[in-house]
Amino acid sequence: MIADLDTLSGGDYLGADEVLLERARAARAASAGRDPSPGSAGSAGFAGSRERFESLVVFLAGEESGTLEHAELETRLERGGRELLRRLFQDHLDLRAEREARLERVVGCEGVPRGSVEAGHGRPLGTVFGEVRVERLAYRARGHANLYPADGGLNLPVEKHSHGLRRLAAVESARGSFDDAADAVERATGQRLGKRQLEDLARRAAVDVEGFYESGERFPADPGDVLVLSCDGKGIVMRPDALRPATAAQAAGSSPKLKTRLSKGEKRNRKRIAEIGAVYELDPVPRTSGDVLPSTDAERAQAVTAPAAKNKWLTASVAHDAAQVVARVFDEADRRDPERHRTWVALVDGNNHQIDRITQEAAARDVPVTILVDFVHVLEYLWKAAWCFHREGDPAAERWVHRHARQVLDGKAAQAAAAIRRAATTASLTPDQRAGADLCAAYLTNKRAQLDYPTALRNGWPVATGVIEGACRHLVKDRMDLTGARWGLQGAEAILKLRAVHANGDFDQYWTYHLAQHHQRVHRSRYANAVIPQE
Repeated sequence: MIADLDTLSGGDYLGADEVLLERARAARAASAGRDPSPGSAGSAGFAGSRERFESLVVFLAGEESGTLEHAELETRLERGGRELLRRLFQDHLDLRAEREARLERVVGCEGVPRGSVEAGHGRPLGTVFGEVRVERLAYRARGHANLYPADGGLNLPVEKHSHGLRRLAAVESARGSFDDAADAVERATGQRLGKRQLEDLARRAAVDVEGFYESGERFPADPGDVLVLSCDGKGIVMRPDALRPATAAQAAGSSPKLKTRLSKGEKRNRKRIAEIGAVYELDPVPRTSGDVLPSTDAERAQAVTAPAAKNKWLTASVAHDAAQVVARVFDEADRRDPERHRTWVALVDGNNHQIDRITQEAAARDVPVTILVDFVHVLEYLWKAAWCFHREGDPAAERWVHRHARQVLDGKAAQAAAAIRRAATTASLTPDQRAGADLCAAYLTNKRAQLDYPTALRNGWPVATGVIEGACRHLVKDRMDLTGARWGLQGAEAILKLRAVHANGDFDQYWTYHLAQHHQRVHRSRYANAVIPQE
C-alpha cells in the first residue's frame, strides 16, 4: 500500500504512519552513522560533535598551531568553537527528533482532532551558533493547519531567527544604530544580519513591554517617600508615511530651500512627538530659597542638597498620544501606592496640554496631585526678560535674574511679574524691545497656580524636572536623533520601548515574561484548552 502524504486524515492510515515514522528515524540514524534501533541514540547520537571536538584537539596539539601567534589561535579557536557548539545543538535536536513518540490524541483549539501523523517535517532555525534544522512530527487533519507539539516543547519562534538571536538584536539595536548593531551581532555570532532584519527582530522583541508593566506589581515603599510624576515630549524625524496627518499635510505643502538638506525651521514638519513619562520616589528634604539660589558665601556653604531620585521608571511612545502616556504614568503610580497613602507631585515644563492631561487623569482617578512647573523653565523666561534691560554679557543681568528668581521661589511670582512690567514701562521700551519682558510676566502670571515653591521647598519636594529632561536625552536624542536617521512608526516605537526597559533595569525580567507570553501566544493557544499534549 502507498500512502499519499498530502491526504492523510482520520484513522485509515495509521499503519502507514508507523511505517513512515520508522523509515524517517532509520534514515536519520543511518545518515549519522548510528544504530537505527529504538533507544540506541544516546551516546552515538553526538558522533558528529565528538568528531568536531577531536579535530580541534588535533589542531591545537599539532605542529601548525605551534607556529601561530595567540591572536591567530584565538580566531581559529573562536570559529571552530562556534561550529562545535552548532554541531552540539544540531545533534541534540536530532536526538530529540528520534525520541519524539507518537501522541495518542492531539486536538486543536477549534476542537478538531489531528488524526494523522507525518514524519520528516523540518524547518530551519538560525541560532547564535549558526543555522540548524529542526525535524519533528506533524499532526494533521484535512482542511486544518498542522500542529507540531515538539515546537511547543522548544518554544520555537515563528520566524527563522532564534530567541537568542532576537535577544541579542534587541539589546544591540536599542543601544546604537542598526549598522552598529549588525556589527555587534556579527562579532558575537559570526553571522551578518541586515538592517531590515534587525528592525524586524527588535519589533518582535518589544511586543510584550506594555503587558509586562501592566502585570507587574510594585512593593509599597516607605509611606513618607514622595511619589513624583513627570512628562515631556521630544520630536523624532520620521518618514513621511509615519507622520501624524496634520504634520504630513504641512510637510507636503512646504518647499525645501535646499535639495540636499533641510534648512532651519524645515525639520519641524518632519518630526513626530515622542511622549516621555517618568515615575520616581525620593526622601523629602526640606529646603529654602537660599538653598536653591544662595546669595552669599555663607548661604552657599550651608546650602542643603536637593533630594535625590530613586526607583526611577520610564515609559515612552511615539505611536500613542500624551493622554495615553500620562495614563500609563498614573498606572505605575497606582501600582506603587494603591492605598493612596503617599504624597503625589507632578513636575511639568509649563506646557498647558500636559497640565490639562495630568489634571484630568487625577480627577478621573480621584487622587490629589500637586502640579509644579519646573523652576529651570522659569529661569529661562527670566533671562529672556533680562536682555530687555541689559546688554548681552552684562554681569548686572545675572544679578537681576537672581533677584527676581528669589522672589518667585519665595512665592511672590505675581509681584515679580508686576515689577518686570513696570520696569519695561519706566524704561520707555518699544513693543519689540519689551517683548521678552512681557512674555516672562505673562508666564509668571498664567502659571502662578503651579509656582507654589514655598510649599514645595518646605515639604522637601523637588522643583526641577532633571529626571524627565535626562530621560528625553537618553531615550530619544541619544538613539533616535542620529545623523540621517528617518524612522518608521513601528520601528521607532519598538526601540523606545526597549530603551525604556533597559533604562528601568528590567530587561532580564522582561525577557522571561516575553518568552512565556510567546509560548502562550504562538504554541499553547493552538491547542484545546491551551494545553500542549505530551507523552
